[in-house]
Amino acid sequence: MSPTRPWALLAVAAVCALAAWLVARSSFADLPTLPWSGAPALLVLAAAEALSGRNLRARIQGRHGGKPLAPIAVARMAALAKASSMGAAAFGGIAAGFFVYTAGLLNMTVPRGDAINAGITAASAGVLVAAALYLERCCRAPSRREDDGQ
Repeated sequence: MSPTRPWALLAVAAVCALAAWLVARSSFADLPTLPWSGAPALLVLAAAEALSGRNLRARIQGRHGGKPLAPIAVARMAALAKASSMGAAAFGGIAAGFFVYTAGLLNMTVPRGDAINAGITAASAGVLVAAALYLERCCRAPSRREDDGQ
């Protein structure tokens, strides 16, 4: 499995942003208001992944006592990190597309609320992408130089 490429994440976010902008442009009046609950959920996931990455890295490097990790557990965490980074890029792109559309309508109450929710959700998705990339990096095996120094 190869590391996640930042360009792939940017491409997913851009395509989703364009699609969301087109949907909002064609049928914004028919859409329900954006929920505020997306941002806290993304932030909770980001905190869980960052904490998991820190603990996983410590166990891989042998800093915590106990049994060594099974290789399949590390592979599962890497798969989780790759999936959540792509999912967060998609959600962030959708939120960014809605934000771009509603940013021009800030003088009305409902689009202003949607713009705030979309902006906060896009930022939270960016935090989740960063946490997922950190978890993916923590899943790497230590290099020989790190092994020799310890």
